[in-house]
Amino acid sequence: MKIASVVGARPQFVKIAPLLKAIAKYNEKGNHQSIHHILIHTGQHYDYQMSKIFFDELEIPEPDYNLEVGSGSHGWQTGQMLCRVEEVLLKEKPQWVLVYGDTNSTLAGALGAAKLHIPVAHIEAGLRSFKRQMPEEINRVLTDHISTILFCPTETAVKNLQKEGFTNIFNAGKLVKTLPENEKIHTTPQEPLVINVGDIMYDLLIFSLPLAERKIEILQQLKLELRNYILITVHRAENADNPEKMKSIMQALLELNKTVVFPVHPRTKSTLKSLSIFNTSGIPRSAQSSIPYWDYENVRFTEPLSYLEMIILEKNAQLILTDSGGVQKEAFWLGIPTITLREETEWIETVEAGWNTLVGTNPERIIEAAKSITPGERNLQIYGDGNTAEKIVNIFTNACFVK
Repeated sequence: MKIASVVGARPQFVKIAPLLKAIAKYNEKGNHQSIHHILIHTGQHYDYQMSKIFFDELEIPEPDYNLEVGSGSHGWQTGQMLCRVEEVLLKEKPQWVLVYGDTNSTLAGALGAAKLHIPVAHIEAGLRSFKRQMPEEINRVLTDHISTILFCPTETAVKNLQKEGFTNIFNAGKLVKTLPENEKIHTTPQEPLVINVGDIMYDLLIFSLPLAERKIEILQQLKLELRNYILITVHRAENADNPEKMKSIMQALLELNKTVVFPVHPRTKSTLKSLSIFNTSGIPRSAQSSIPYWDYENVRFTEPLSYLEMIILEKNAQLILTDSGGVQKEAFWLGIPTITLREETEWIETVEAGWNTLVGTNPERIIEAAKSITPGERNLQIYGDGNTAEKIVNIFTNACFVK
C-alpha cells in the first residue's frame, strides 16, 4: 500500500512524527501488506528553525519531495502548492493522501488528491473556530468536505461534523480504543468515515518528554527560574500582522512585571520591528548563551526554538500566553495554566476545564486573566490514550474503500 503525506508547516512536522513511527512498527511485524510512505514537503516553512530542525530533532527522514514553494499571499501560495503536489501525485500514484491540520499545505494537498480521485484522509478533522475570517478555518472546512476518512481528535470534533451533515460516524463518535483484527470499516467518497482516534500530538508529547528533558539547560541559557517566568507565542495572522494588536499584547507583557520569554515567529518579528520593539542591531545579544536573546525591559526575545526546547519551556513555565492551538493543548497536558490571545478556540475542552482563558488582545483582560486563572481537574482522556498513530495505521490497513 502506497500512502503519501503532504506537510509544509511546523505544526504538521510534529504531527507526522508519531505516524511514521507507527508505520515503521507495522512494517516490522511482517504483515501481508506493507506500507510504503512518501513524504511531500511543500516548503511552506522553509528556513532551518521553522523546518529542518524539526526533521532532525524528531528523527523524521528527509522528504522524498521538497516543492520549495516558500512564502506569498494565501492564494498564490496555495495555487503553487496545488500545481506542484499534482505533479508528484501523478508520478507516484498513491492509494491514499494524508493531510494534517489546517494550513495552506493541508488544503493544497487535499485538493490535489481529490482532483485526481485519490482518497484523502484528514488527520485532525472536525475542528471549528466558527470564524470564517481565519484562513485556517477555510482550509479545515474545505478539507473535511473533500476527505474520505476524517480522523477526529475529540468528541467535539465529531459533533461539529455531524452538524455539517456527516452521517457515517464510527462508534457513535466515542474514542476508538482498539480495532479487532481484520475488521473492515466502510468508507466511500459519498459516505466518508468519521472516526474519533484521539489527538496525534498527545502521542508525540508522551514520546518526546524524556527527550525534551535533555534540553533542560535552556532554562540556564535564558537565565530562567523554574515556574517563575511567563512563556508567550504569537503567530496567527490576525495578531502577528496587526500592529495595534501587537502593541496591546506588548503593553500587557510589560505591565505584568514578570520575566517573559518570547520566541518570535518570523511574521511576528516583522511587526515588532515596525514598532521598534524587536531590534537585533540595537539590543545587545547575550554573550553568555548559546541561544541568542534580546531583552526589552522584562521581555526576553529569542529566535524560533525547536519542538523539544519549546516543550521544556512550556513544562517549566508559571503561565503561558499563546494564539497557537498546539500550545494550548500541550499546556493542558503538562498542567500549565494558559491564556489564549484569541476570542475563540478549537480546543474548547481546555477552556471548559478551567485551564485556558480566552481574552483576545485587550491588555486589561490579559492582566486580569493572569491574576485570576483557576484551573480545575484535567481529564487527559478527552484527547485520547496516546495510541492515535497506531489506530490510524490499523484503520488504513483495514478500511474498505469503494470508489
